[in-house]
Amino acid sequence: MLTANTNARRPQDWCNLILAGLLFFSPWFMGFVGDFMPTRNAWIVGVVLALVAVAALSAFAEWEEWLNLALGLWLVAAPWMLGFTSNFAAFWSHVVLGLLTAAVSAWAVWDYRHEPHATA
Repeated sequence: MLTANTNARRPQDWCNLILAGLLFFSPWFMGFVGDFMPTRNAWIVGVVLALVAVAALSAFAEWEEWLNLALGLWLVAAPWMLGFTSNFAAFWSHVVLGLLTAAVSAWAVWDYRHEPHATA
């Protein structure tokens, strides 16, 4: 059964699911599938983001949004941490999708914390 609180989360969770799909397919879309490190990172993080988004769509928990926020920040840092800043397609894919994921997740956390919650 969905509660009003879960319904309020749906737009952000759908956005995160779409961003996860874009991230997963970005190596093909952006042409960096031949570069091992950014491709594997996009696939792994894309799958994790999708799983968390699906979990949030089925039963919302605030930790899911915090995990997505952390994954978004990881995507922003990944080009430097994994050493693919010279691959511009991979670099910009990770940074842009990471910023969007972090922003959507921060929006979800902010929304959750500023909404009146039912108590029973």
